[in-house]
Amino acid sequence: QVQLVESGGGLVQPGGSLRLSCAVSGFSLDDYGVGWFRQAPGKEREGVAAIGYSTGAPYYADPVKGRFTISRDRAKNVVYLQMNSLKPEDTAIYYCLKGSSYLREPYGGSWSRPHRYDAGGQGTHVTVSA
Repeated sequence: QVQLVESGGGLVQPGGSLRLSCAVSGFSLDDYGVGWFRQAPGKEREGVAAIGYSTGAPYYADPVKGRFTISRDRAKNVVYLQMNSLKPEDTAIYYCLKGSSYLREPYGGSWSRPHRYDAGGQGTHVTVSA
């Protein structure tokens, strides 16, 4: 059974940092990519970052480039999202999603399309506020 469980969210001041974790089970990080998405109140879900299953190559949305880092620990079956220099506009619920068999490397722009994923977690709340 495929499961993804996010953790690490919380309240942080602007300029602060958080590290989100996505613990996965039921599939291998060597076979399927994982993406981080977020959804702010009143907005559509948007892709934040993704990591390649074969190469471990990272992909980032423009708003987070240079501030967020996606990584994985294959031994622990965990994907991380290190978020630095957080801004109020980063406030959202963050979800990790398992790539479907249609999400193949190199991803190009496909990684940011929700329909390329077939399972996800419940999300973790991130609030950036003074």
